[in-house]
Amino acid sequence: MDVLPIEVVGNILSHVASARDVVIASTTCRKWRDAARHHLHKLTFSSSDWPTYKNLSVSQCEIIITETVMRTKCLHELSISMGLAKEFSAALVIAWLMHTKETLKSLTFMNPTKPEVNILEKCSGQKLESLVWGFAHIPTVDPTIHKFPSLLSLTLNNRAALSALDLNLLLSVCPKLEFLSLANINITFSTTRFMIELNSASLKTLNIEGLSVDAIVLETDKLESLTLRDSTFEQFELVSKGSLRHLQIEDVSIIQLDIGQSADLLEEVIVSDFTIVWPRFYQMISRARNLQKLTLGGLPFDTEDEAIDLDMIAASFPSLKFLALDYNLGDAHHEHAFRSCTNLEKVAVLELSTFKIHELFAHWIAGFLERCPNLKRLGIHGSISEAKTREDYQLIGRFTSSMIDLMRQYSHVYVSFDYS
Repeated sequence: MDVLPIEVVGNILSHVASARDVVIASTTCRKWRDAARHHLHKLTFSSSDWPTYKNLSVSQCEIIITETVMRTKCLHELSISMGLAKEFSAALVIAWLMHTKETLKSLTFMNPTKPEVNILEKCSGQKLESLVWGFAHIPTVDPTIHKFPSLLSLTLNNRAALSALDLNLLLSVCPKLEFLSLANINITFSTTRFMIELNSASLKTLNIEGLSVDAIVLETDKLESLTLRDSTFEQFELVSKGSLRHLQIEDVSIIQLDIGQSADLLEEVIVSDFTIVWPRFYQMISRARNLQKLTLGGLPFDTEDEAIDLDMIAASFPSLKFLALDYNLGDAHHEHAFRSCTNLEKVAVLELSTFKIHELFAHWIAGFLERCPNLKRLGIHGSISEAKTREDYQLIGRFTSSMIDLMRQYSHVYVSFDYS
């Protein structure tokens, strides 16, 4: 270790996950102390790294962070997540940001401050490439002052507050932004219609969670991944030339969803607990002839016309290799699901789930095995409640026997079980 260049020692310390461990390691010798001061690039303060953090007062945590950060000279990454209950002094937070301003490329700050700090004012114009900001306070965005020419990734969460107009202006001052995540933020509106308009020429990934608005209109030509979770929209419209590859929608209610030409190039669709008019949604994604992975779960089908079957899937997605379905999709329409003999020729991985083990579930599994001639892996997911009666035990036994018979018949398929 003595012959290692001091820059290499600094690089080693930069890969240590916890700031506390970095401080302990830097006490090894003078050389390591100098490496931590002049060549340390990353510090992470997290309440999960050391249980004692939770027992320390806010002032004690502030002293630890201040003394550690102020010793560094070329910090590139700084992450502070010390528990939502700890409210840090605004003056100290500003001091940390000012000290690292010239070198910092990645900042994660997940604690509230008192009073609130507008990090945009303190970090604007920096080399910052990634910003994760909880409890963000953004009273206004001024494109003439706030500029982030290098920012590639932006995450706002934990009750971050800003107006719909400022959110769009924020995107305009980040010309290279590729990743945007909005989770449980508070957005204010100047009109009675809660509408968000977003424009970005560079955005590739958008994640939205915990948002309830009337409408979102997103205009971007490079979007490759769209994820919507735990949200409610009357309208969601994507205006794009068609670059979307990944679409994930979980626990979302949408009256009108329009992704335009972007559906044509989809390669993966994940949908669960999604309230929408199914035929309209299916018609939209059915244009994705190159779809490789399809996951459907928890979708409400009220009529036989709305139910899906293998013929629909096989005809629309000839390149499909991965298929995951929830048994509840076919519970009321078991026969409807297998009314045709169409095979899913390219499906190699099949994941089938149910909320409750049932004899018909075994028949459902058998139906899929018959129609997936090139299947290699089968995953079975379900829940088994505590058996209370003799009939419950007999039901589990019959299902187990059915699965054993299927495994013997399809010995070339690797089968895994995941029960809760």
